[in-house]
Amino acid sequence: MRILLAALTCTVLLVPGVASAQSYPTKPVRLIVGFPAGGPADIFGRTFAQALSAGLSQPVIVENKSGVGGVLGIDVVAKASPDGYTLGFNNQGSVAMAPYALTKMPFNPNKDLAFITTVVKVPEVVVVNPSLPVNSLAELIAYAKANPGKINFGSAGAGGITHLACELLKAEARIDVVHVPYKGAAPAVSDLLGGQVQMGIFDVPVVLPHIKSGKFKALAVTSAKRAPPLPDVPTTAEVGYPKVISDNWYGLVAPAGTPPAVLKRIHEASVAALRSPVLIEQFAKVSGIPAPATAEEYVAFLGEEQARWSTIIKAIGFKED
Repeated sequence: MRILLAALTCTVLLVPGVASAQSYPTKPVRLIVGFPAGGPADIFGRTFAQALSAGLSQPVIVENKSGVGGVLGIDVVAKASPDGYTLGFNNQGSVAMAPYALTKMPFNPNKDLAFITTVVKVPEVVVVNPSLPVNSLAELIAYAKANPGKINFGSAGAGGITHLACELLKAEARIDVVHVPYKGAAPAVSDLLGGQVQMGIFDVPVVLPHIKSGKFKALAVTSAKRAPPLPDVPTTAEVGYPKVISDNWYGLVAPAGTPPAVLKRIHEASVAALRSPVLIEQFAKVSGIPAPATAEEYVAFLGEEQARWSTIIKAIGFKED
């Protein structure tokens, strides 16, 4: 019997991750958010971290590591020890856009990361300055076709979701509108208010106050379903453009090689967190929709996103050093 117990003990010690998976977690977990504190990603990340802490019975501590549209933060995760104690709160830019837009990518998302679940989706909306004589997406497209190159659209930066979402609309509607990139959503929205640019596609929470005040016209939501804060605004699919889908979204990843049992524990706690009434209420305050998924569903969804955005990036010939 002693020999058998000794053999079993040795087997457990020799198999990487077995012992740690059974007791995980035994210390605080860090969640890397690839954007500055106080922004939308940080707000969602901290809300999720707090709910996840309850499920893991350990503190989940948010660390902000911003740069290159979220890429630098997820690079930290990709290169971390695969033990479940470093997780990443990724956006779509870092795993579905940057691999095709950057001249040199520091990690391969499909090989260097373990995908756990999507966390939240944030609907986007096509908005225009009221000076533009249109009241629907169909009217905007007709006006753009009649006035090629005369409509400017603002974005939060070249290569990001607010840029590529408009490029996707341009491609599907076959219109000629001119991109004006800004350093962040705030200055782009400011110039849209001032009429320096005439349209844009932004996260609903970023422009919702201006829609409600009448300073922007909301023409269509670029999601599969209507956005709860804008129930009267149709989706792009409803008005004839089903391929124009550009939700902003965030997910949860770990380093590749993290033990399956540890990933399972994190996934279970994550799904429970995303279904908690408190988190759902907090996300709703900033127009976020919880999006729990299996790892397989996340990988399939990522494949769709990579196909969509790689096609657009290649079509416009965009590359960033």
